[in-house]
Amino acid sequence: MTSSTPRRTVLAAAVAVAAGAAVTASAGPAAAAGGASRPKQAPKPVDNRAWTSHAQWRSGTANGVRAVEGRRPGIVIDAPAGSTAYTDPHTSRTATWEYATWTSPRHRCPVPATEAVAHWNAHTPTGTWLQVELLGTYTDGTATPAYVMGRWTAGDGDSDIRRTSLDGQADGKSSISTDTFAIDTPAAGLRLASYQLRITLYRLPGSRLTPTVWRLGAMASDIPDRFTVEASTPGFAGELEVPRYSQEIHKGQYPQYDNGGEAWCSPTSSEMIIEYWGRRPSAADLAWVDPSYADPQVCQAARRTYDYQYAGCGNWPFNAAYAATYQDMSAVVTRLGSLNDLETLIRAGIPAITSQSFLKTELTGAGYGTSGHLMTVIGFTADGDVIANDPASADDAAVRRVYNRREFENIWLRTKRYNASGKVVSGTGGVCYLYWPARPTAGQRKALAAVGIG
Repeated sequence: MTSSTPRRTVLAAAVAVAAGAAVTASAGPAAAAGGASRPKQAPKPVDNRAWTSHAQWRSGTANGVRAVEGRRPGIVIDAPAGSTAYTDPHTSRTATWEYATWTSPRHRCPVPATEAVAHWNAHTPTGTWLQVELLGTYTDGTATPAYVMGRWTAGDGDSDIRRTSLDGQADGKSSISTDTFAIDTPAAGLRLASYQLRITLYRLPGSRLTPTVWRLGAMASDIPDRFTVEASTPGFAGELEVPRYSQEIHKGQYPQYDNGGEAWCSPTSSEMIIEYWGRRPSAADLAWVDPSYADPQVCQAARRTYDYQYAGCGNWPFNAAYAATYQDMSAVVTRLGSLNDLETLIRAGIPAITSQSFLKTELTGAGYGTSGHLMTVIGFTADGDVIANDPASADDAAVRRVYNRREFENIWLRTKRYNASGKVVSGTGGVCYLYWPARPTAGQRKALAAVGIG
């Protein structure tokens, strides 16, 4: 169900139910004149900011890159800013790379955050790659280090680096765990007040190839920890026809990618939604897979999402980035506030991949417990229960499950839980991946905006 590699030992802040509680504004002229002051909506505890338009790309600081227009605006290498040597820690190969950078305007978090996760959508031809950094400012006015949030390329050939996160980054106030920036001691009150994202595009010297970046963003959040969440009221019934794939049938296949299929919940879920949108790997993409293996596209997804530092396929931004390598696909990592948010998306035709952890007794019908697992939510029953494609199933035919609404919502949204030993450990707090066409319908745009995705 999960990677055997431990991750995110501290998830101090996560999303709560976005209840939309209103607060009353201070009395102003209207109140002084006897009129009622208008209620002011409290900021949501999750902020997902992204740069995607030509104007937004032009608003950043470019050093060797240029913004390009078209159906899908982005940035590319124009004239490299310089060159640098990089020794790949996973191959020990040292190579020289030309590079160019783009730095976003500073974004102030509407609610100062305890966690942040970056994401990007890009095309990286063989012999090119990119690095994403977060440059933050704390609420005490000091600056974070330039934290590397990922070094990524779509491929893994001889001319490519190995995709990697970078643990061990810390300054005594915050640290990086795989793909997540986290304040070390949230109870002390320190928060991330604002940040910039810097992306560096690399290519082999003399090459005319370039990465193309279409989306760069981050999700920042701050919600107190809790063991239970408020129950939502069912508001929609319906089901999307999403392909069903089991990770379990891949046990023992390609153990170099996180011990084979037993740990492939994230790429298996990603592949389901990629194919729901009509995309899939080509025959050439799958030529490396043993022809006797069923569902070879799941093997491809595992290989292309594998994080060589984390030694697993569960890196959240790497999964989103993989989905966006398919034609005209967009993808983000975010947190949602309740099952009503998922209902909004499903109603618009957008399935979601949710991350949760639970004991075997906490999710009726699952038949297993897990310290972390991804599955695809595809609909809701008339009673409001969750219809999920759960890759932790014996075979493809068994993937569709119906889970109790209250149980599912709590194990997904909580930030703290008890494990089988009675120890308090963390929950994901509503983490999910969202994949959708780069040119969504008006209804899909509205649904995405309703859950904070622009």
